[in-house]
Amino acid sequence: MKPRHRRLAIAVGVITTLGAVAALVLNAFQSNLIFFYSPSQIAASEVPSGRTFRVGGLVEAGSVKREGVAVSFVVTDTAKSVRVRYQGILPDLFKEGKGVVAQGQLRDGVFEARQVLAKHDENYMPPEAVEALRRATKVNAQAATVTEPGR
Repeated sequence: MKPRHRRLAIAVGVITTLGAVAALVLNAFQSNLIFFYSPSQIAASEVPSGRTFRVGGLVEAGSVKREGVAVSFVVTDTAKSVRVRYQGILPDLFKEGKGVVAQGQLRDGVFEARQVLAKHDENYMPPEAVEALRRATKVNAQAATVTEPGR
């Protein structure tokens, strides 16, 4: 084999190997990527079916029901709500009316959570949840002005 052909074969081999490695890394990254959705987005069917994602908002008052280690509760962004089921021990900071983020999948209209995260101090809420609450409040305010007579 001529030196010229050998260099070409090595270059093609290196490029092929780099391409395969890049494809594997991107595939692993995409399969581990978890998006955040608000209850309003879930109600609008904007969530991926069969994929893990996060939902966040406030735990609706009076919605927590416990049966042993099985817990169900409702997460709301003040505009829409989604029922969440969780099998396990909840964080100590989990309370009604407080912020929560749950990770899992949507099955038959109920979010099956594998992990539940509660806020860690009095002022913290995930930025995505704050934005979802802000959008929902704006939508509620616009709906109120449309339904009030004389405006």
